[in-house]
Amino acid sequence: MAFKEYGDYDAVDLAELVRKKEVSAKELLDEAIARTAKVDPQINAVVVKHYEYAERQIEHGLPDGPFTGVPFLLKDLDLLEGTRTTSGATVLKDFVADHTGTLARRFLGTGVSIFGKSSSPEFGLMPTTESRLFGPTRNPWNLEHSCGGSSGGAAAAVAARILPVAHASDGGGSIRIPASASGVFGLKPTRARNPLGPDRGEGWGGFSCGHVVSISVRDSAVMMDAIHGPESSSPYFAPPPERPFSQEVGRDPGELRISFTDKSPYGDAIDPEIAAAVREIASLLAGLGHHVEERAPALAADPAAVMTTIVSGNTALTVRLIEQRLGREMTDNDLEVLTLAHSRNATRTSATDYVAAQLAAFQISRSLAIFFESCDVFLCPTLCAPPLRIGELNTMSNDLSHVAPILRRYMPGTSMFNMSGQPAMSVPLAWNKAGLPLGMMFSAKFGDEATLFRLAGQLEQVRPWKNKLPPVRA
Repeated sequence: MAFKEYGDYDAVDLAELVRKKEVSAKELLDEAIARTAKVDPQINAVVVKHYEYAERQIEHGLPDGPFTGVPFLLKDLDLLEGTRTTSGATVLKDFVADHTGTLARRFLGTGVSIFGKSSSPEFGLMPTTESRLFGPTRNPWNLEHSCGGSSGGAAAAVAARILPVAHASDGGGSIRIPASASGVFGLKPTRARNPLGPDRGEGWGGFSCGHVVSISVRDSAVMMDAIHGPESSSPYFAPPPERPFSQEVGRDPGELRISFTDKSPYGDAIDPEIAAAVREIASLLAGLGHHVEERAPALAADPAAVMTTIVSGNTALTVRLIEQRLGREMTDNDLEVLTLAHSRNATRTSATDYVAAQLAAFQISRSLAIFFESCDVFLCPTLCAPPLRIGELNTMSNDLSHVAPILRRYMPGTSMFNMSGQPAMSVPLAWNKAGLPLGMMFSAKFGDEATLFRLAGQLEQVRPWKNKLPPVRA
């Protein structure tokens, strides 16, 4: 039986319907599967489908959690025992996980039914989702454009209303970039707020973290309540919240000190419609009673240079582990040219270079900490250009010289908050004349997701986005 109103509900609402027995978990799963069949041939967001896994979950009895019965997707980088996990890589196209990651276990504990995996670029390396293995994931607002990356499949699936909330992860902007490009809400939590084990204590030198993208702010907050906190092997953990994050949504944010900029951190010119949107939102915030001033942090080092060294080193280790497991050297038949280039770049980098990059990341972190001594929130564009066109970034090109200039133009401001570990969110508050979403990024002090949830809840009330739907939707 089709549940026609499914797309009107966020995940909290769907779980409440299940709790009241107004709809069953199986009916919700069937609706998500039907919506996938309808819209995924156009957007290519659900690249691993394991419907039988979710059906078995329901048959065996879902745990009683805040999202019991809600369909859910894992990003195709995380492990779920007995299911295919490719990381977007040809060489791993048949890999089946032999255990479940800590974060995935916590998602399962919320009561969700995990019916598949959302697309990611190979190893999550790009801010667009166009792996050689699965092909491009397209933006539901315009199929000629990217949905962002690396959590592109998650954001596209949520935007197209296949489901209201999906797993996402962020090592340099990979929650916020696709949230912006796809017109959904995405918050990157404080470093170590959510666990990354059991196979690793941190990702990309402490830059990476996992959470969700969602239709509503409260879905993000309720999910964080359910999954946050260290595990026994965590090397460090985030400051505990004063109260549940879900209680922050709808709470008066008070008069916040908000700094903003409509410029790239490099001082480069940005898309004029995006700059105008930032100024419009700054005026909106002032009208809501916040103290708003135009001011931006001066960074002590170049975030792009730091990312290159840290990401290359981590990618090289991934490649080495695959080679050790398979007993042979990787070629471009196995991995994309860009992935192999990252790995080769690391062989030309010394251990001293890696430590220097970590020191530069700390210097960036310290400059941001000093900046936030005189403000509560910093507003800037999530992306400094509209969503990229499909094919604009080519990870299989023998000439990769186009990549760095595009990244500098497109997403120069996201990675610094991975380096500082501060929470940052992309809020879908603007669209350009072509109908493409333009997310606004808000960041706060280390450990202060509470302020972001309060502000996001306020913005969701005064400038709602839930009913703004893309042309391609289920």
